[in-house]
Amino acid sequence: MPVTELCYLSATQVLAKFRSKELSVVAYLDALIARTEAVNPVINAYTETYFEAARDAARLADVAYANGSARALEGLPVAVKDVHHWAGKHTTQGSFALGHAPDTITDPILERLGDAGAIFHARTTTPEFCMSGVCHSRRFGVTRNPHNPAFAPGGSSGGSAAALAAGMTPLATGTDIGGSIRIPASACGLVGFKPPHGRNPDGAPSNFDRYNHCGVLSRTVGDTALAQNITSGPHPRDHDSLREKLVIPGSFAPAPLRIGWSMDLGYLPIDSDVRANTLAALEVLRTAGCVVEEVEINWSEASVEAAVSWYSIMHYGRQVLWAREAYGDQMCDYVMAAADAAQTLERDAVAQSWDIHHQMYQTLGALHDTYDIIICPTLAIGAPKAEHDATNPEFYVDGQRTDPDFGWALTHHFNILHNCPVMSVPSGRDRHGVPTGIQLVGRTFDDLSVFRAAMLYEQNADHHFLPASGLPELGQ
Repeated sequence: MPVTELCYLSATQVLAKFRSKELSVVAYLDALIARTEAVNPVINAYTETYFEAARDAARLADVAYANGSARALEGLPVAVKDVHHWAGKHTTQGSFALGHAPDTITDPILERLGDAGAIFHARTTTPEFCMSGVCHSRRFGVTRNPHNPAFAPGGSSGGSAAALAAGMTPLATGTDIGGSIRIPASACGLVGFKPPHGRNPDGAPSNFDRYNHCGVLSRTVGDTALAQNITSGPHPRDHDSLREKLVIPGSFAPAPLRIGWSMDLGYLPIDSDVRANTLAALEVLRTAGCVVEEVEINWSEASVEAAVSWYSIMHYGRQVLWAREAYGDQMCDYVMAAADAAQTLERDAVAQSWDIHHQMYQTLGALHDTYDIIICPTLAIGAPKAEHDATNPEFYVDGQRTDPDFGWALTHHFNILHNCPVMSVPSGRDRHGVPTGIQLVGRTFDDLSVFRAAMLYEQNADHHFLPASGLPELGQ
C-alpha cells in the first residue's frame, strides 16, 4: 500500500489491520513519521514530536497484538493539542507565559486514551491561550491549511486539524469553548464533535467552564464514535463530569429524521459558496428520506456580547490579565485585545448575559420539540487567511463588514447553549479549495440523534470526507 494511502486510513481501519496482523504498528507509525517529515515544514502543525518514544511504544503494541493482550486503541497514534495537561510534558497553549515547568498530572481525556493503548506521538499547535479561530502565535508561528496554505486551518485546535487533513495522524485531541473543535473541522474537511458539557471529563480549571468541551477531531464519524466511547463517562477528578456513560453504536437502524435548517441564525452574512454547499448537503439528507424544512432562528449580535462577556471575565481575558504584566511584550495582539476587554467589562456582565442565554434557548428548545436535528453552516466562509488579524475591523463576508473575531463562525452560540451536542461534518469546497462544513445540532444531551444523522449523511455524501474528497498535494 502506498505511504500516502496508508496515512489516510481511518482509525477504525488501522486498528482492524493491526488486529488481523496485516499491518504492524511500527510500520504504520513509520509511515506517519515519513508523511510528517514531508508535509509539516509547509503547514507547521506540531510544536513537539516524540517519535522515538512512540516507536518504543509501537514495538510493545506489536507484542500485545501477537500475544492477544491488545487493548481497544492499542498502538493507535493520537496527536495531542497543546492545551491538555500531560504529566512530564510542558503545556504552553502557544504562549511564552506558560509551560515553564512540566505538568504533574494528566488530564482525563489523555488518561483514558492512553489507558486504551493510544500512543501520543506529537503535540499540536494552538493560537496563544487558545484564543482565536485561526492558528498563529509568536511562540510557534503560523499553522496553515493543508488544502490551501494561504488559508488558516481554523482554531483553536488548528494544529490537530491540519495534522489530520495532511495525513500525519489518524486522530487528534481538541477542545471547544467557542467552536475550537468545529471551526478547524470545517476548515479542514473533517469531523468535529462538541459533546454536551461534562460528557467527556476534563482537567481543572477548564472543567468548571460551562462553555468548555473536550474531545477529538477525526476524518470519519465512526472514528469520532470510537473515541467518544473511550473518553466519555464520569471521572473522580471532574466534578462536572456526567454520571451517565453513553455508548454510541457503530450503526443505527433506519429511521426517519425531521431536520430544521437555518442558513444564517437570523443575522450573519454567509458566503455564496458556503450557502450553495449547505443547500446541497441538505438535499443529500432530503434524498435519504429525511423531512427537511427551513426554520427561523432570530438570534442577533447579542449572542456575541454574551460570549465576549463570558470569555473575557470567566475564561480567557482574566488569564491574560494575570500574565501580561510579565509577558505582555511577547503576547499577540488578539490576546492583548481580550485582556483589554476583560479589564473594561463591568463585573456584572456575565450574570447579565444569562438573560441572552435564556432567550436563545427559548428558540432552539422549541424547535427541538418538532425537529430531531437543527442544521446550519459551521462557518460563514471556508476559512480566513492564515495570518488573519482578529483585531482589524475591516473584515467582510459576502460584501458585508462583520466582526473579525466572531462574525464568520456560527459556533459559539452552541457553547452558550452548552448542553446541546453538535457535530461539524464536511459539505464541499469553496472557490479557494478550502473545505466547508455544516453543523448538526441535537437536543440537550441527545448525542445519539446527532450521531445517527451524521452517519446517515456520511453514507450518502462520502465524497465530501477525506480521503475521497481529494488529498492535499503537500510534499508530493
